[in-house]
Amino acid sequence: MGTTNIVDFARRDEMTDALTELLKTGAQQLIATAVEAELVSYLAQFTGLRTDAGHAAVVRNGHHPARPFQTGIGPVSVRIPKVRSKDGTPVTFRSALVPPYVRRTKTLEAALPWLYLKGISSGEMAPALKVLLGPDAVGLSANTVSRLKRDWANEYEAWKGAELDDEPIVYIWADGVHSGLRGEDDKLCALVIIGVTARGKKRFLAIEDGVRESTQSWREVLLNLKSRGMNAPKLAIGDGAMGFWAAMDEVYPETRHQRCWQHKTMNVLNCLPKLSQPKAKAALHDIWQAETKVDAEKAFDLFIKTYEPKYPKATLCLQKDREELMAFFDFPAQHWQSIRTSNPIESAFATIRHRTKRSKGCLSRDGMLHMMFKLGQCLDSNIKCNG
Repeated sequence: MGTTNIVDFARRDEMTDALTELLKTGAQQLIATAVEAELVSYLAQFTGLRTDAGHAAVVRNGHHPARPFQTGIGPVSVRIPKVRSKDGTPVTFRSALVPPYVRRTKTLEAALPWLYLKGISSGEMAPALKVLLGPDAVGLSANTVSRLKRDWANEYEAWKGAELDDEPIVYIWADGVHSGLRGEDDKLCALVIIGVTARGKKRFLAIEDGVRESTQSWREVLLNLKSRGMNAPKLAIGDGAMGFWAAMDEVYPETRHQRCWQHKTMNVLNCLPKLSQPKAKAALHDIWQAETKVDAEKAFDLFIKTYEPKYPKATLCLQKDREELMAFFDFPAQHWQSIRTSNPIESAFATIRHRTKRSKGCLSRDGMLHMMFKLGQCLDSNIKCNG
């Protein structure tokens, strides 16, 4: 009889994966060994305590009933040891590795906001996690997600007031992120600032509700950052259609400006007919992809001479921000790729736009800000500068 590698999905829940089972068994043994080491350390502090008969006053007393602990490879059974005192001294052993009432790992809990942002609603969370973790996944109901969202709100409020004087900020990226809201005709305009330190560590500095990216809204955000101890960055990066720059000149006048080349390219091309756009786009790339600032200046002048006679609006759009477009060349070359566009913010919040577009304005105003905050915590660092 021939062999087949076809899996019968009708009996999926009954199937066992030998590798997963092996991992679960190994994880269970490692947890048991680690908890046992915790217990030995805990009992050591009572070594000198003795009963009148000379016996140890604090001893082991079996185990609590086994309970499932949800991990990324599915549920792992955990048994926590118990202790008792022979002389009446109240003692309780609590494992730091598996605290009481904890039913899932931190990494699994961190995945919940990410799934929510990807379009999985609160009511769908448990079925989705059962698909990922198996039919035994429990304790991940809609109420659990609702509780987590309340926790995110508290974390967000604490984060907004945290001090920023621990490490100097070298560069900042600023942009307004627009997203639809539940039951409202207008959109949320979240004012977002990301900073990077001299050691290359990315930090979300501000995610605030704004009013159409107005100068006043940006001024309030920047003044709040300054009051929390943020230094004047060397360079600020953003697009040109914001009140951000006027606010920066007031709050951090010493910080240099860098216009986003991606936005500027689109603005210039919009002033040209479609047939001319591919060649003009290549000419613009020759400017910001130049090896040196001298080469970039030559390419800049060539673009102006080439297109000014026939398309003066396009060259004016480019020329008026010349100094701000060329600022990045005065900084270390290894940073150029990161500091010449506002892509760090654009790419970070593409997920937010995807989430609200799919769910047609699924979040409230506060909920959207909290989601953006949690997204910032979930994201891997994609800015690497070695100032």
